[in-house]
Amino acid sequence: MQLQDIEAARERIRDQIEYTPCAHSATLSAMTGAEIFLKFENLQFTASFKERGSLNCLLQLTSERKRKGVIAMSAGNHAQALAYHGKRLGVPTCIVMPRFTPNAKVEQTRIHDAEIILHGRVFDETLAFTRTLAEERALTLIHPFDDLRVIAGQGTVGLEIIEQIPDLEIVVVPIGGGGLIGGVSTAVKSLRPEVSVIGVQVQRFASVYDKFHERTTPPGSEATVAEGIAVKSPGANTLPLIKEHVDDVLLVSEEHVEQAIFTLLEIEKTVAEGAGAASLAAVVVNPDRFAGRRVVLIISGGNIDMMTLSSVVQRGLVRSRRLVRLKVEIPDVPGALGELTRVLGDLGSNIVDIVHQRAFDASSVKATQVELVLQMRGEEQVDRVVAKLTDLGYQTTQ
Repeated sequence: MQLQDIEAARERIRDQIEYTPCAHSATLSAMTGAEIFLKFENLQFTASFKERGSLNCLLQLTSERKRKGVIAMSAGNHAQALAYHGKRLGVPTCIVMPRFTPNAKVEQTRIHDAEIILHGRVFDETLAFTRTLAEERALTLIHPFDDLRVIAGQGTVGLEIIEQIPDLEIVVVPIGGGGLIGGVSTAVKSLRPEVSVIGVQVQRFASVYDKFHERTTPPGSEATVAEGIAVKSPGANTLPLIKEHVDDVLLVSEEHVEQAIFTLLEIEKTVAEGAGAASLAAVVVNPDRFAGRRVVLIISGGNIDMMTLSSVVQRGLVRSRRLVRLKVEIPDVPGALGELTRVLGDLGSNIVDIVHQRAFDASSVKATQVELVLQMRGEEQVDRVVAKLTDLGYQTTQ
């Protein structure tokens, strides 16, 4: 694939997708020591960059293939993007999803009038079924990442970044199957070969990192907050592009991705899914690598399950010591619990949850233990509360 393929894709899709902003973040820059710019692909209509590749593919189909329809295997952003633009263009769309796909994702795709088929437990099983069904129905299979037309469409992100931040030095790109970084790196290196393109994967799905760094790791847990890049191996078309154009691939942990989602929500007031936040996680984990450089982070998508987002927020509050659990032993006498809550109120701590245990953990039959979840302002307030409780004679553990 060449630069002209990406430029042609841009002309096809120009008026049918969002030219997303690439904005400077003063706060994230101060936090990381780099000049941080965010490319907000989560502002596409279906909230991810996948619209670009899907649309570029659909627009190149013959009239006959458009009439017969298309099929894809996807449980997420590719499904929604293909269904949305298929409906717009009058192309029948069939989406095959693993059987245990969350119902919210199924419904978000179904609203675009796509035919939804739930089949298979794992990616390979679902993909094999999808290929068989495509042959049986004479449907055009549009692969989520390993199709050159899809890769070219994703590469238009790179063209926009070059225009928006002409003096950039580094672009950080999440990697799943490699469609986004394959297209972006081709565009960026063709126009600005001195710019570094750095990919990022989560530790549990590190296939590209392993190939790039010539290592082998055993399969990890299937569970990841970054399910959008939870791909076991890159594509036959994407891997050569990565090897040719990408300067390095970094790894981040689940905790780092969770914290990046929390940070983007709190500071930038933007919702990023795990895959979309991975680029920020990479910079936070490797500050020396990016210090003083002009860095563009691609926020690739914002489709995150609300229950997952709720958990990320709660865990982020715990990590930042704004939600704290304390165990306090009090005398088992009337008024003791009321006195404890009064003290905590005077210290500015809001009680979120409280459990009063008589039969467990107390050091004496004449004592009882109270477990509290408290809303705090941070580490400094926690220390002040614990110190005051200790001064008043309470036995306190965290």
